[in-house]
Amino acid sequence: MAARRHFTILLLMLHFLTASPAPVDDLVITTETGKVQGKTVSVLDGEVRAFLGIPFGKPPVGELRFRAPEPAEAWEGVKDATEFGNSCYQMKDVIYPGFKGAVMWDPNTPVSEDCLYLNVWTPTANKTNPPLPVMVWIYGGGFTGGTASLDLYDGRFLTQTENVIVVSMNYRLGAFGFLSLPDNKNVPGNAGLKDQQLALKWVSKNIAAFGGDPSKVTIFGESAGSGSVGFQVLSPGSQEYFQRAIMESGAPNAPWGTISNKETWARAARLAKNVGCSTDPAEMEACLQKASADDIVLQQFYVFTKASILGSPFVPVVDGDFVPELPADMLIKGNLPKKDILMGLNRDEGTYFLLYGAPGFNITGESLISRDQYLQGLAISMPDASNVSRAAAIFQYTDWADENNSMKNRDFLAGVVGGKYFFCPVLEFAQKYSYHGGKLYFYFFEHRSTINPWPEWMGVMHGYEIEFVFGMPLIPSLGYQANELAMSKRMIKHWTNFAKTGNPGIEGVEWPLHSAEKQEYLTLSVNASEKKMKLKAHECRLWTKLLPNVQNVSDDLQACQ
Repeated sequence: MAARRHFTILLLMLHFLTASPAPVDDLVITTETGKVQGKTVSVLDGEVRAFLGIPFGKPPVGELRFRAPEPAEAWEGVKDATEFGNSCYQMKDVIYPGFKGAVMWDPNTPVSEDCLYLNVWTPTANKTNPPLPVMVWIYGGGFTGGTASLDLYDGRFLTQTENVIVVSMNYRLGAFGFLSLPDNKNVPGNAGLKDQQLALKWVSKNIAAFGGDPSKVTIFGESAGSGSVGFQVLSPGSQEYFQRAIMESGAPNAPWGTISNKETWARAARLAKNVGCSTDPAEMEACLQKASADDIVLQQFYVFTKASILGSPFVPVVDGDFVPELPADMLIKGNLPKKDILMGLNRDEGTYFLLYGAPGFNITGESLISRDQYLQGLAISMPDASNVSRAAAIFQYTDWADENNSMKNRDFLAGVVGGKYFFCPVLEFAQKYSYHGGKLYFYFFEHRSTINPWPEWMGVMHGYEIEFVFGMPLIPSLGYQANELAMSKRMIKHWTNFAKTGNPGIEGVEWPLHSAEKQEYLTLSVNASEKKMKLKAHECRLWTKLLPNVQNVSDDLQACQ
């Protein structure tokens, strides 16, 4: 009887031991700068560990504002890493406040200049053998918005389903991250890209303590985050920190990816004037460092001299160091690092941006626009183009048998924005990279989520593959369809297989390499994937070949007058 009682007590003890949260020791990790304590988070039928809000850089305030980041200082004791850190300074959406489709992208933690924090999701086992592949996420937002703490970027599903470690980091935005001042070695620009690089250095030095493999790091991002991934791929100083890259709907050679030094310096002077500072280059930095963050984040949007449907006030520049040359020139010359790359596009990349500046567009109704509104929208979509270049674009994007059709004009304008700013630069990057011997895979995403809150006509929008990459359909309460759940699982498998092996193919789906000649790609949707070739080949000839030549002739004629 006593033996049975002792056995029962032992079973109860084992039950409580196995049902209790992970031991505290499993949640305390020693990094090079100090110990951090994370937490366990539930996911599907299990748990993962989350270490949130780990500082990787000193707060870039005071004299460090606008400058390259410095590594975080060491701390004593155990730092709490159970909550996300601050988001970097930015404005929330003021065009559609309260609308679900806009709010989902707004920062969900306090905004602050003290924002250089990163997050790590790992399996619950403290030590893994062999160490796990690492996927480092870089968010998008036009270099003016975004944060690593969005619900959409929760790394727990990738970690739980595919046994990878996920990392995400914040980086400075707008003027705080991309201001460049003339003849100023302290503020050459690209501080936000250097924030990303510093986070990658942190991963290289510390991820082994979390069970990760520093020699198997994949960086991935979307939109400006994808452009950032491309900049890291091209930057000489970043090469040792990752081996593979995934680029979703963006490239550093896109029109929004860089601006000239002359233009960025002019914008810096306008910003200085707007916040009450001298425009003398010798005095600008000290004065701007004392200006209020609220003034800077607001006034930076008044530095433009032309209306533009898609443009950010401060973006990467050629600094001769981090960005040694224009990305387009580097792609032509072919002196490129050899990283494995997976990249692609969504079917309707241009529609989202029409609602933020094109005449006649809003979130209610069908946004059926007149011919005049189409022409106005095209003009602000090509703000630096000559009249001849615009005429060539109008010729391509018009149904001349039905030129006043409001629906067709709406869709053609979406085609202009999507083609100029996303499709053609991304495809150009892929073709040039492949031509010069790079290993690259390409996808075309074709599914519109059944829970997408934006108007139906906007289609498969920019940014709306992310929910499937991060496994949102795995959450039953969100209301996705069964075929969307299956598609999300396939996409997660594609992305993580690429991170693990360099090949995104999965069982039953062979993914062809992209070549400059055939330009192979794979479709992704709820239906079976298909292998196709030469996406938008005719349309992109306009943007990459014809229009640049037309613009050069126009510039030459103007110079002769």
